[in-house]
Amino acid sequence: MDSLELLAHPIRLRIVHAMGGGRLLTTAQLCARIPEASKATVYRHIDLLVTGGILEVAEERRVRGAVERHYRLRQDRAVIGPEAVRSLTPADHRQAFATAMTALLAEFNAYLDREQADPVADQVGYRQHALWLSPEELDQLIGEMRAAIVPKLANRPGPGRAQYLLSPIHFPVEAPPQ
Repeated sequence: MDSLELLAHPIRLRIVHAMGGGRLLTTAQLCARIPEASKATVYRHIDLLVTGGILEVAEERRVRGAVERHYRLRQDRAVIGPEAVRSLTPADHRQAFATAMTALLAEFNAYLDREQADPVADQVGYRQHALWLSPEELDQLIGEMRAAIVPKLANRPGPGRAQYLLSPIHFPVEAPPQ
């Protein structure tokens, strides 16, 4: 499976989200993060991500006679390259978007199901804005967003830091006036 096929599944996408920030997590920890999926399902998707090179075993420990593996995300492999994006059909784009939205909804529901969830204190946002942009203005906006986001991708978990899911989505809702 290529990166697109591996990442185009809501459970695998949620595993990748959980692994962000250089975290080392066990299958048990990932199962706790995705409680609506069976352990067998999470194990199967972790195996696919390891086989596909998106996750790697960072360390192994003996725990009560069993081997406990800690996995690490290979960030360089957890991307869909420009060539793959250019090759997508409209049906492929629909499927990829549906997968992303399914994972987003599952993550949001998991957040709201936590006893300590406080959308106001956590500054939860899901605003949508309709903007009129030329291609040049869109390029500039994307560049500004990347400039703001990319440095934060290197942040590691730590005291006072929560992991946030940021999902910029943009597409034209109507054609430019003639």
